[in-house]
Amino acid sequence: MINFEEKMKKLRSVNGYLGSAILNYGGETLYVDNESTGTDIAYSATIFNDAFRTISETSLDVGFSEASSVEAKTEDGHVFLIKSAGKYDENSYSKIDVFCIFRDDGNIALAKMVIDKTSKTISNELSKI
Repeated sequence: MINFEEKMKKLRSVNGYLGSAILNYGGETLYVDNESTGTDIAYSATIFNDAFRTISETSLDVGFSEASSVEAKTEDGHVFLIKSAGKYDENSYSKIDVFCIFRDDGNIALAKMVIDKTSKTISNELSKI
């Protein structure tokens, strides 16, 4: 089994981090960290994932490829969801979505780089299960 706590350790150390969730392709929560938020991150991630799918469908409708990320910037923070590159074969579909919330003064650029690397690692491990 994948140790999500260990895999997400680096992201949790990025300045401004408040919480995160990892969802599988079906939208099920595989991991959640809501210690610093006082909110239901799993529920918020599922709602954001649903909106993400709608945006992705719209992107396809206008002739573009599927969306790879969605970000909402507010006056006091950032909420974003990034889709991993994932692997697909007949027996495995390992694409995941990483949902995060950060304070407005957080290091969003670094967070996105860490998420990209971490999500690829997790996807590769999931494809072997």
